[in-house]
Amino acid sequence: MRRLSSAPKGDTVLSNPVIPGFHPDPSVCRVGEDFYLVCSSFEYYPGVPVFHSRDLVHWTQIGNALDRPSQLRLPPDSASSGGLYAPTLRHHDGRFWLIVTNVSGDGNLLFTATDPAGPWSDPIPLPGVRGIDPDLAWDDDGTCWCTVAGVSQVRIDPHTGETLGEPQPLWSGTPGAKAPEAPHLHHIGDYWYLLIAEGGTERCHGVSIARGRTPQGPFEPCPANPILTHRGTDHPIQNTGHGDLVQGPDGSWWMVFLGVRPHGGSPGWHVLGRETFLAPVTWVDGWPVVGEVSPVLSPPPWPLQEPVPTPVRDDFEHGELAPRWISPRSRPVEHCTTEERPGWLSLRARGDSLDDPEAVFVGRRQQDPTCRVRTLVDPAAGRGGLAVRLDERHHYEIEATREEVLVIARVGPLRSVLASHPAPGGPVVLRVEVAATREVRDPRQGPDTVSLGLEDAEGRYVDLARLDGRYLSTEVAGGFTGRVIGMYAAAGTVHFDWFDYSGGEG
Repeated sequence: MRRLSSAPKGDTVLSNPVIPGFHPDPSVCRVGEDFYLVCSSFEYYPGVPVFHSRDLVHWTQIGNALDRPSQLRLPPDSASSGGLYAPTLRHHDGRFWLIVTNVSGDGNLLFTATDPAGPWSDPIPLPGVRGIDPDLAWDDDGTCWCTVAGVSQVRIDPHTGETLGEPQPLWSGTPGAKAPEAPHLHHIGDYWYLLIAEGGTERCHGVSIARGRTPQGPFEPCPANPILTHRGTDHPIQNTGHGDLVQGPDGSWWMVFLGVRPHGGSPGWHVLGRETFLAPVTWVDGWPVVGEVSPVLSPPPWPLQEPVPTPVRDDFEHGELAPRWISPRSRPVEHCTTEERPGWLSLRARGDSLDDPEAVFVGRRQQDPTCRVRTLVDPAAGRGGLAVRLDERHHYEIEATREEVLVIARVGPLRSVLASHPAPGGPVVLRVEVAATREVRDPRQGPDTVSLGLEDAEGRYVDLARLDGRYLSTEVAGGFTGRVIGMYAAAGTVHFDWFDYSGGEG
């Protein structure tokens, strides 16, 4: 994962987003000197990535909260951009509490852990909590309030999942603004602050806030609402919204929130998904004021931690995959293992292409507008390769068999083989290069170019196809996710010796 342009010294340049790539809907809490953050994961398994930081700037993924089939049920027919929506992470009474909506069948679920790295408990169902984007907050007397999009609130027993009373409507944001969602209730000073997102998660997204003397209200809206939005601007960071507040160890306040980085001409396409950004917060007359949102982040007023970079290369030498690896809906061990051929990742096909919701695919989020991805694949017993995936209807891949290497594109209802090349015999290095558009010469110009090819026996790159990246963007495909780049099997068993990802500027 790209963190810094240099080590954390006095002249360090810090990059925003603080967690790049498909990491939307951040929720954060602080315990002592440690910050913990979770994000939505939608149809991917394992679900709900968990991050740790000491400075709010450098984040390390320490696990996934839902990493067992007993915790996360995503049926094969569940839609892309379904699954897990908008978790909230809180620490109360010596435990971590995570509440999230599985829109693909199980509704709202509650999990607990003593260590946020896991293991997390099996789910506590919340059948009486209706609505998405659930939030948890505890009153001074220990009452637990669950607030959901809409916006409504109900008292619950977090140990059993029982609702105690009927849901009550709260403040639902600006009159006429669509999609009041992502509520987070914070007790700060003399007030309870109800933070929400509104306007939809596209270009009109924003954050608004209201306050009341009790967690049940009544709530008065901030006269400066929305307190965060980039709607109607040419700011390089757009769709800003879905925020959460956290206080630093020095007493300062901060907001984490989602945003996107569009590239290309009009209307601008974002391909990495919604990412996690950070901004400072000050207080004026009892209301939060969000500071500048910039691609270059001013450091917090406490020591920066030494960044822990995500490894560029994975040689699959360990029994379990690192937490950054994700798969659509499930990852049965009989279809994905590092034990069958030590030092290799072996994928056994289930479904004959990435068009199939049950396709066997293991990938990691694209986190840089410009990047290069390589893998060494042995297709002797099957067919598979390297893919850039947005969903079942939008993906590019370079696929190898013993006889040939193909470039395949799926865009909506169209699926085409765009190029072929004789297989070199034996394992082959497949490569994907993504180059962000740096200068727009035509308003129709796409956000980036995706090149797919292979390396010959001398290590020289053979470029087989260059494709417009707009077709793997949210603005074309719809939905809520970003690109994931990884390995797949479409027939038989395919082995992968290593995988490396290197990000560039962009």
